[in-house]
Amino acid sequence: MKADIIISHAFVLSMEGPGVGMIEDGAVAIKGNKIAAVGTTREVMAKFSADECINAKNKLVMPGLIDAHIHTGLAIVRGVAQDMMNWMQEGLWPFTKFVSPADSLAGSMVNIIEGIKAGTTTFCDYDANMNDIVTNYARIGARARVAELINEIPDNIGDIPVGELYPFYSSIGERKLHNNIRLLNMWHEAENGRITCMFGPHGPDMMRLELLLEIKALAEKYDTKLHMHVAQGDREIMQMEKRYGKRSIPFLEEIGYLSNRLLAVHLTEATKEETALVAKHGASMINCAGSIGIIDGIVPPLLEFLEANGTAALGSDQAPGNNCNNMFNEMKFVSILNKVKTRNPATFTATKALRLATIESARAIGLEHEIGSLAAGKKADLLIMNLEVPSMAPIITSPIRNIVPNLVYSANGSEIESVMIDGKFIMANRNITTVDEKQAIKEMQKSAESISEKAKVELQHSKSPLLAMMRNGDL
Repeated sequence: MKADIIISHAFVLSMEGPGVGMIEDGAVAIKGNKIAAVGTTREVMAKFSADECINAKNKLVMPGLIDAHIHTGLAIVRGVAQDMMNWMQEGLWPFTKFVSPADSLAGSMVNIIEGIKAGTTTFCDYDANMNDIVTNYARIGARARVAELINEIPDNIGDIPVGELYPFYSSIGERKLHNNIRLLNMWHEAENGRITCMFGPHGPDMMRLELLLEIKALAEKYDTKLHMHVAQGDREIMQMEKRYGKRSIPFLEEIGYLSNRLLAVHLTEATKEETALVAKHGASMINCAGSIGIIDGIVPPLLEFLEANGTAALGSDQAPGNNCNNMFNEMKFVSILNKVKTRNPATFTATKALRLATIESARAIGLEHEIGSLAAGKKADLLIMNLEVPSMAPIITSPIRNIVPNLVYSANGSEIESVMIDGKFIMANRNITTVDEKQAIKEMQKSAESISEKAKVELQHSKSPLLAMMRNGDL
């Protein structure tokens, strides 16, 4: 049989079965945008021929990584709000109030490039101006599962004192909901199916009950998922208790939001009982270990969620909170932080972390039939990774195989040579093939300088500890 590409003589991590599905001296055959076969090199070469054959000896071939929760439009203000309390109000707001849709678009493109170069092939992007941002995915050729950020709060929400109830404006909610519907109508299953859409309610504390229920009904009508922050912080819980007399998760159960449609992001403030309740109803949990660790100093209840038989995934969140959008970082963080939390080095294995960034993540976002593992019939989204580099050396296969632990605890993504998405090499030999990376960075820099100039006056009146650190020469 004829294939387009055969990658042979590699270590293949298929992620099929309960473990990692390692095949030594393995091969993958690709035809069109799908995987035609996965097996040993001898098996695949006996059945297939191809015009392009890649000898991947001492390289690793594995599924592309899935970032199940990211706000790429916020990358434009990376690094302006670290190491401080009141991260959002005192750190982000003085900058984000000056971010235009064009600025978000420029930051988003660089953020997507960053993710691809670190092995991310699928992005669950959740942001404002998504009808613009989605065009970046079309241009670069990445797989995306996108949602518009829907809320009813004004842009100057950061000026409202902590503890006061948010004001809601129905006109804002209607506009953002309309944008999400337009996104679905224009982009769902676009670009040969690479781009799919969800609904994106910002959080249960950020809109009226009536709008929450309308969004839920629309998700059922369009048969898609709900991407939403849930119990993401003490500010949310305070808003919910003041407005409804209930914490977020019991409230969401009461209105029928806890179902397999829901991607519940963070669960930072969820109790053990609330965490189990989310899992019981079939909702997925998206854990952003790096972001929540840096912003809040908290380890979310992922272990409790998994112990309750929940389906979970990893996300990188946003650059001004996490600084980097790199799923190798997330795999390492989630394992180490949970080991520390439980004081048990065996608590969270490298295999568990790797599955949460691949096949389990695909299940959580509803795309396990297409991505997350290497198997015949699935989309050809894969990475080719050089193992003959300091961070992955030496290669040991007996009596203990060391590739997976080194992948999770040592690799940083720079080891990836090539990235294939939908059967096409989007990155080859560390070079992005579809857009001009240097030009994208220049455009982002220009936008960032304009935003920073406008934010100077705002920061003079803020309580930002980073400004004090700057004056003391500590930054």
